[in-house]
Formats: sequence, C-alpha cells, structure tokens
Amino acid sequence: MLLTTLQEKLDAMDFVRFYGLSIQTLEPSRCVTKILYQKQLERPGGIVAGPTFMMAADVTFWLALVGELGIETPLVTANLHSTFLNPCREQDIWCEATIIKFGRRLIYGSAECRSERGDLFTHHTVTYARIIRD
Repeated sequence: MLLTTLQEKLDAMDFVRFYGLSIQTLEPSRCVTKILYQKQLERPGGIVAGPTFMMAADVTFWLALVGELGIETPLVTANLHSTFLNPCREQDIWCEATIIKFGRRLIYGSAECRSERGDLFTHHTVTYARIIRD
C-alpha cells in the first residue's frame, strides 16, 4: 500500500517523472530505486549526466525516510555530497539509500548508484533536516 502511494506521488512530480525513477524495494531504513536508461539523460560524450545520480540519491534517501517517518513528516535536504567514481554509459541505474543515524533534527545517511551487475557509479552522503514547528 505505502509503496504504491509513494510511486504515485513520485509519478506526479515533474522533476522525478522526467527521469523515470521507480521504487524497487522499501524496507526499514533502506530503499532501492531504478532509473531505466534513456538517451535524454546523457551529456555530450555519451555519459549519463551527474544530476541524474544526484536526483536518484536525494529522492531514494527521502523515500527511505518516508518509509520510517510517514509521508506527512516535513523533511528537507540539508546536504548532499556526491562523488562520481565511474562513468555510466547506456545502462540502467540502481540506487540504494540507507539511513545511518536519526538525530532530533538531522538525519544522516548514504546512497550509492550502481549498474545492475554492481559496478559503482557514484557514492553520496546525505543529510536531511526535520522541520520542527515550535
């Protein structure tokens, strides 16, 4: 039920729909998503552009958080650090995000984008902030 609701919410967001991100797994403190390769995601030179991976890491981590805290919890990205390790050419992208630590206001985690066979494209550290209204 939650998985279907979250996928419908993603499909309604223009910036996510452009990339075709789909939820594959949603477990406690962990989410896996997939982006099917599309030519429109390439930059000159035939390599998938960096913003594709950054969006995947950010959204996949948000999904892991929503799976834990609920869809109505107000959350925003506080920091996203991306390291690009290997180029991606004409391959689907699998992104796995994991929550590492829940703080009162800040939540820390990581995300990695890989090929289906496990080749690592990017590594991300992610910090989200809970919006706490006094």
